[in-house]
Order: sequence, then structure tokens, then C-alpha cells
Amino acid sequence: MTTRRDFVKLMAAAGAVGATPLLEAGVPAMPTGDADRAQWLRWAEQLAAPLLPALARRRLKASLPVEAADPAERRAFVRLEAFARLLCGLAPWLERGEDCGRWAEVAREALDAATDPASPDCVNFTAGQQPLVDAAFLAQALLRAPRTLWAPLPARVKANLLAGLKATRPIQPGENNWVLFASMVEAALHRFGERRDDARLFYGLRRQREWYVGDGWYGDGPEFHTDYYNSYVIQPMLVEVLDVIAAESEEWRAFQAEAGARLARFAAVQERLISPDGSYPVLGRSSAYRAGAFQGLALAAWRKQLPAGVKPAQVRRALGAVLRRTLEAPGTFDAQGWLRIGLAGAQPSLAEHYISTGSLYLCSTALLPLGLAATDPFWTDPAAPTTWEQAWSGQDLPADHALSARRQAGAHQTAGRLARADLIPSG
Repeated sequence: MTTRRDFVKLMAAAGAVGATPLLEAGVPAMPTGDADRAQWLRWAEQLAAPLLPALARRRLKASLPVEAADPAERRAFVRLEAFARLLCGLAPWLERGEDCGRWAEVAREALDAATDPASPDCVNFTAGQQPLVDAAFLAQALLRAPRTLWAPLPARVKANLLAGLKATRPIQPGENNWVLFASMVEAALHRFGERRDDARLFYGLRRQREWYVGDGWYGDGPEFHTDYYNSYVIQPMLVEVLDVIAAESEEWRAFQAEAGARLARFAAVQERLISPDGSYPVLGRSSAYRAGAFQGLALAAWRKQLPAGVKPAQVRRALGAVLRRTLEAPGTFDAQGWLRIGLAGAQPSLAEHYISTGSLYLCSTALLPLGLAATDPFWTDPAAPTTWEQAWSGQDLPADHALSARRQAGAHQTAGRLARADLIPSG
């Protein structure tokens, strides 16, 4: 579906009225799912192209620029940041094995280079506080692609990886989303055969459960923050740690069901935040993570946890618009293909003190649905307008409702569907 006429027909078929003013406001045409997937693959390879081969060749330290408010202060962290965050988003695609060519092999070579003590690109797992953050993103990537990123590794590389993750244990997380970084590292260590630290694992889960504020949102610590950290960190790490340990007790099975219902509601809210041109409210910290602001929505689509009333094809359109808006603005990449600080182009003043070139690769997490087969309805369903487009074109659609305790209890009945066996590694 590639023309304005096609879009008008689609809106008419959906019962829309007044579609023409929406089109005049600049709504882009609706491509087919095949065209969308091809574009998403191009974005994945564009993000990977300068980084993974350089690390696999053990040349990342020599080639990765360090853009930051204080480059000298961030230099010790930038390589683990960039690699772990990129891999976190690309892992489901690599695990699926469709359309990824040699990228999985290159990623495994990069894992070796990043953790081999003799490598010039051996990353920092111990100095400062930041390594805990990105060790957690690396652990999350391994849990998302155990058959591709973990199982084929030589024993030597596995030992180096586990040693790197364990080396972060002396780093104490703050009383905020950081508690889940410790939980994620311990969940991965447990999954891959190491003795876990239950104090670090369960503290983060219990604290984050206490910080739930309602309607699918968690506080970032005891207080609520109006930002995207529910998407960057909290919702994804919470449900994925629970994937690993929920079977151990009724307490964690119940929390897993609650967390799944909350993720579905959060995804519904995220889908409504995206305008037809891919823009969205710029709120709170870390806006330079670009499309990573919608990892929660992307995760729900990949895990098939979208709520009733939100079609996969709507999410494909919404996320595609965000990716296009944040990755194709002039100035987004430098001449060598590295991301630059910004949201829509190069905007260095948007960066907080902890933002560097490496941080920016969290944007890859919007690409999680590449982990769905090319034959999945996410890609094959006919193009569908987003909730924003439906509402503002005059279509009659149901009212939105908060996630009440009663509705959440009902959602527990579908908990088995929300934690699919093919997404949870068996060992």
C-alpha cells in the first residue's frame, strides 16, 4: 500500500470520516509488510555496520569516537555501552536467523574480543559504576539469543563472559531502576550455569514491585518520573528476569502475571503517544536514546503481549515512523557511520553528563520485532492506521481505560500466552 489513494481507501474501510484533512497534515503512505521489513533490516545493518566488525577485528578502541559532555570521563565506558546496547536490540533478530547473513558470527567474534583479557578491546567491567548498567544490557542480549549468542561460543569465551558479568558484583546499585541491572546480571549467570547471588537477584524484583504506581507504570525508585525509563529499563528487564525465575515459586508466578498485564497496558499507552510523522513527546532524561524510548512497545510486539485492540500492523506502522524520524534526520550519523548525540539529528546539548556515543545504541531496541518470523502477522497483516490516526481522522473508536486491579486480574488468565516458551530459554 504505497499511495495516498490507498491510504484513503484504508481509512474509509475502517469507517473513518474526514480522512483528507489528516492526509493534508502530512501522514505518510502505508508500505507493505515486506517493504517495512526490508527497511527495518537496513536500519539494523546501518547500526551494526561500523561497530560489530570493528570489535570483531579488535579495532573498536581505535575507531569508536567518544562524543560526550566530558569525553575523557566517559572513555572508559563507551565500548561496553555501545556493544551491549546494540546487541540487546539486535539479539532477537540474530536468534531468529532470518535475513541476518554473517551478523551472528560477527557478533560472536565481537563477544570474544570484548571479553578476552589479551584483547586490546577487552571492555571495562570493574572501574566506576557504569559497567553494571551495560553488563546488564549484555546479559539481556544473551538471554534474548541463547541459541545464537551463547550456545555456540567456545568454552574459553563463555568463561570470559561469565567472569566479566561476575566482576560487576561489587558495584552497588542505587535505589532506582539500577536495582534491576543487578537482577538481570544474576538472572543471566543463573541461566548459564553459574551460582547466583540471590540477594542481588531478588532485591531488585521486590523493590521494583513496591514501586508500582498504577495503570501499567512503575516509579523509578520511590518517586515517579515523567520520562521513558519504564521503556528503556524497567518493564523489559522486569519481565525478562521473571521469565528466568518465575517457575520457582507462586510469589514469582503471580508477579510475572501482573508484570505481563502491566506491560500490555504500557504498550497500549506507548502506541498512542506516536504521531503519524513519528514524533512523540520529549520528556525527561535520556532523550538521546531516540527510538529506544519505545522498547516497551517493541518488546510487547515481539513477545506477542500486545493488548486487545492494538493490532500488530498498527505497531509496525508506529514503530516504523519513530525509527524513520529518529534515524533518518540529517546529522544523525557522522561521516564514518557512527551515531551522534541527538533525537532528530545532531543535538549535543540534549545530552546529560552520562550520555556518550556508546549510550546512543539503545535505540536498537525498537527493532526487537525483527525477532518475529517474516511470516508473522506483525509483518504480513495489511497495513493498519495507528490509534492516533484513527482518532484524529474522525473514526469512531472505543474509549481508553486505565488498568484497574480488576482488569489486571482478568489479564492473569492469559499469562501463559504472555510468556511464550520460544522466548524463554530452557537452559
